[in-house]
Amino acid sequence: MTRKTSLSCCGTPAQEGDPVTEIPEQIQVELDAIGGLPALSKRIPTKKVLEERGKIYQALSDPLRLSILYIIKDQPLCVCVINRFMRLSGSKLSYHLNILKESGLVEGEYNGNWIIYSITDRGHHLLQCTEHAGKINKKSS
Repeated sequence: MTRKTSLSCCGTPAQEGDPVTEIPEQIQVELDAIGGLPALSKRIPTKKVLEERGKIYQALSDPLRLSILYIIKDQPLCVCVINRFMRLSGSKLSYHLNILKESGLVEGEYNGNWIIYSITDRGHHLLQCTEHAGKINKKSS
């Protein structure tokens, strides 16, 4: 048995012309136990929070940026050492480092004429998460 609701799927009042939403009985029981659709909608982070988290995942989605994180994982390094492994143009390496900095995964500290890059606690933690996710993925294959 299903129950009709006058709320849209995101917990807002249905708009004129919206199709009537039917919810399977078991799902409705579980929704009611947590406070219904309005309570479920409150569990969704704000748009700003989701955008910030999206930037982090975008930063982690590029193999070049993951390589940079591994290079500086154990010790802070200057761009010249990082680039010995990356073999990128200066502007391309700077671009990737900037994305990592903006997402809070690395930080750069001036030391004379050099910028020394290090991985942040967030960067360490999320790099470990990618390693863990890779292990889980291999087990399920």
